[in-house]
Amino acid sequence: MAVALLTGCATLPSSGPTGGQITRSVNDPASQVPFRIVELDSMAALPAASKRPAVFQPDYSPPPTDLIGSGDQLEIAIYEAGVALFGGGTSRMIGAAASGGDSASQVERFPTLRVDDSGYIRLPYAGRIRAAGATTGELAQAIRRAYRGMSQDPQVLVSLRESVNNSVIIGGEVARPGRLVLTTNRETVSDVIALAGGYRGEAKDLTVRIDRQGTFSDFRLSDLLTGETGMRIFPGDKLSLVRAPRTFAVMGAPGRVEQIPFSGPGLSLAEALALAGGANPNVGDPAAVFVFRFERAGDKDEPVVYHLNMMKAGGYFVAQRFMMTDKDVLYIGNARANQPSKLVQIISQLFSPIVSITALNNSLKN
Repeated sequence: MAVALLTGCATLPSSGPTGGQITRSVNDPASQVPFRIVELDSMAALPAASKRPAVFQPDYSPPPTDLIGSGDQLEIAIYEAGVALFGGGTSRMIGAAASGGDSASQVERFPTLRVDDSGYIRLPYAGRIRAAGATTGELAQAIRRAYRGMSQDPQVLVSLRESVNNSVIIGGEVARPGRLVLTTNRETVSDVIALAGGYRGEAKDLTVRIDRQGTFSDFRLSDLLTGETGMRIFPGDKLSLVRAPRTFAVMGAPGRVEQIPFSGPGLSLAEALALAGGANPNVGDPAAVFVFRFERAGDKDEPVVYHLNMMKAGGYFVAQRFMMTDKDVLYIGNARANQPSKLVQIISQLFSPIVSITALNNSLKN
């Protein structure tokens, strides 16, 4: 009978492996997914915090706010004194004319000019002039040189009517998506979101995706808002706020399989265990708490399992410092000592109908 009971324990239904089975599977040569186990037995064993991509370097030097680029719309005015190249312009007294002299100047205002895809504009008599990559002052000097010899000391004013080069595109979970012109070129992510009317939803559930010259990087909005320094935004960046709540899965001895959202911007292992209900006192093993996750190692993802023994008092302090990441799997192992009790429960369930019928017959006889 004892041998039969012990044999039956190995075949009882279970919610997953025990802690010992997980530990032994590391050295199993037949394992299709090799992984390594990290023992969380001290504060020194905690994983290092992830680093931001190097593409968002803090030593960024912002370009001039009046830098011209393809697609920008310009307003150009040319002031001429004496013999004017452009006739029919609006006369305006400047210089000596303002003090009662005979000298007058004429101003020629061109229709709004768009910088073409090649970065050029076209002006009468001057032809094509390179505009992209120059400031408004530099373009004014280039136009003045182009008219030298055709006009008597022309003065040129160039202003940006609509700037495409000095703007960003923002979309997703914001109040007013669209194009935003950067007025200082020192705006941060939070500045741009505020200019777009603010974000919708909770910051902890939003991811900021930044496209910078074809390089994509994702950041949690809550991390950016709580950082000591804001992340600088470049002209030409494309931002999108995507609703992507962080979650972790709980499996094993708690007796339920559930996906639980993070309750705040950050979530410790201790908080995750509390949300999961902790180890079931009937079947769970507090010494077999595991966190399964993928970690980036070079150019590939490496499966790593973190093991915490909650039967040791120090484990509770480590659990407060171990931070969960998105899509972690929290597993609480089954206690081996509970297997015989499961068998007894199954046997009692099998014989309970017989006991009930016998008790009913005895009551009828009496």
